[in-house]
Amino acid sequence: MGEKKRKEASGSIFVFGMKNYKFMFIGIACIALGFILMSGGGSDDPNVFNPEIFNFRRIRIAPTLVLIGFGIQIYAILLNPNKNND
Repeated sequence: MGEKKRKEASGSIFVFGMKNYKFMFIGIACIALGFILMSGGGSDDPNVFNPEIFNFRRIRIAPTLVLIGFGIQIYAILLNPNKNND
């Protein structure tokens, strides 16, 4: 009987608030976009070199976007949703 009351009293408590989850989804979207930008540039024939693999998008923009996404994820985890801005 005591366990049932304890479960009813606790209810559904989430670890993060809605604000945290919004930032997490933004971070996941940035990471996914970075990996999408990183893909491609290969060659169908293994004997032919394709210099497109070393373009600016795949070397600079995509990894930067992935790192920004990981930074947003860290911020989302450390964000305190109950903090009042008074």
